[in-house]
Amino acid sequence: MPVEVKLADLVRLELVDPFEAEHEDPKQIAKRLSKAGLIEHFNFKNSIFSLARRASGDCQFLDAKTRRCTVYDKRPNTCRLHPQVGPRPNYCPYGNKGQSR
Repeated sequence: MPVEVKLADLVRLELVDPFEAEHEDPKQIAKRLSKAGLIEHFNFKNSIFSLARRASGDCQFLDAKTRRCTVYDKRPNTCRLHPQVGPRPNYCPYGNKGQSR
């Protein structure tokens, strides 16, 4: 599933500087992050960024061998609150054989 984040999450992940977040237009930030391959989409209407994923569909911050988050202490709110929020609230593809909770 794509990880949707807000600007504050990008600051916590240290992908965006706090000064930049406060003074730069989110569209310009999205353009820079997209060019760097860090995001794959930006929803202008809601100011929601979708983090880029690997070709396998895995999050870029997921360790391929251990399957653990490499930015756990800085993870976005979407991850912190999973599965309560996200594109499919209360749905976890890895729990209960993909059933809603």
